Order: sequence, then structure tokens, then C-alpha cells
Amino acid sequence: MHPSYLGVFLTFARNSLIRDMTFRTNFIIEAISSVSWMIMNLGFYTLVYQFTPSIADWGKYEFFVFIATTMFINSLVQAFFMPNMQELSELVRTGGLDFALLKPIDTQFLVSLHRVNWSSLGNFFVALLLLAYSLPRIEGLQLSPWQYLLYPLYVFLGVWILYSVMIGLAATSIWLGRNQSLYDFWFYITNFSRYPMEIYDGPWGTPLQKFFTFVIPILVVINVPAQLMAKPLIDADWWLAGFAILATVFSLIASRWVFKLALRSYRSASS
Repeated sequence: MHPSYLGVFLTFARNSLIRDMTFRTNFIIEAISSVSWMIMNLGFYTLVYQFTPSIADWGKYEFFVFIATTMFINSLVQAFFMPNMQELSELVRTGGLDFALLKPIDTQFLVSLHRVNWSSLGNFFVALLLLAYSLPRIEGLQLSPWQYLLYPLYVFLGVWILYSVMIGLAATSIWLGRNQSLYDFWFYITNFSRYPMEIYDGPWGTPLQKFFTFVIPILVVINVPAQLMAKPLIDADWWLAGFAILATVFSLIASRWVFKLALRSYRSASS
């Protein structure tokens, strides 16, 4: 009998919540720390916009929508995937992956979602408030029903692109034993996604924009949903929106292939 993946995930989520509530003070501190960091980031850009009307053609409240989109996507990634990817190399080192392989469930699903960091979802609700505050203040913006429907879809696609990059890098721990430097590399490359792609211009910026759009598609993660929501619909780059769907599918397939390839190289800790 095949397990219910939704039921298994809900069990993981419930157990994680119980564990977090066992240490309530730590949970509260983590939630406050995460929200405070994003508020300070927002404060920094508020100061910047006191000296300039726009950044790469993004006005103040348009950019606040961009920041809200960043918070949506990062909070979901940090809540559902990041703690699990951090533990994968430890599972390999200690032999815990042996037990995951013995479970009657897909190994990638198990190692990707067995823990939920509920405190990271605080930023999700801050992002909702920021989005509700910013959208009415964008001059001339008239949102269509399609934009309201497409925005959460592309936020969802962005989460899966970042997950694909993360699981691909985490899987290398099976070959390397410990891959902290490669895991840190994930933070370095995802920093490029936190800024409008229009700023990547010129002899150095243009190659970076092309590479992080078409090779490692992290620039589409936030730029596409933020642009669809914050910009007038006629200005949206629909070709980029279409490419984001293809990039998500390709990223998931590629990361799955890397993970399966790494598993074939795994040697049990007891062997």
C-alpha cells in the first residue's frame, strides 16, 4: 500500500510544531529575529528612497512589492526546505540516510520535508501586510483578476526553483561527505535574486543577468511575480513569465536527476 504523501507531510508538520512549542522561548526568539532582520532590510530601502525616486525604474512602493515577494518566497523556503537541506550532510555522515532509504516512501520527499521550521513563517505574514500597504500606493496601477491569480502561482514556482538549487547542492554531500562551502554557495548565488534584474547591465552586469536567468534561473524567482503584480500589465515581460514555467520544470527535473545520481553513489555507513 502506497503511503499518502499529504498525510505524511501533515504528520511531519504537526510533529515539528509540537517540537517547536516544547521550546516556546526559542521559537519566539527565532520568529522575532527573522522578522526583525526583514524589517531592518525594509528600513534600509526606505532610507535609500529618500535620496532617489526609483531604483532601476522601480518606484518606492513598486520596490516594496518586490521586497514583499522576496519575503513570501524566502519564508516558505526557510520554513519547509532549509532545515532539511542543512541536515542532509549530517544524515550522510552519521548513517541516518540508511534509515531514510529503508522507508516505504520516496527518499527525496522524506529528506526534503521531514522537518518544518514554523518560526520562519512569521515573515510570510509581514509580507502580506507590506503587500497590502504598498499596492494601493502605486500610482496608476490597476490590477486585473489575472494578476491576482498569477501572482501566487509564480511565488509558488519561485519556491520550487530555489528548492531545486538547494537540493542539488545538498545532494553533493553524498559525494563529499561534508559540503558546507557548497551550501554557503547557495546563499551567494541567491543574493542575485534579491534585486531587480534591470540593475544587471553593462559589460559585467549583462553576462550575469543572462547566466542567472537562463543557466541558473534565480533571477526569475522574484522578478517575475513582483513585476506581474507591481507593474502595469502591459509592461509585464510575458516571455519571461512563460520562461519561468519552463525554468521551474527543468530545474525540478535536473535536481531530481542529480539527487538520484548521488544516491547511486551512496555507501551505507555500516558498509
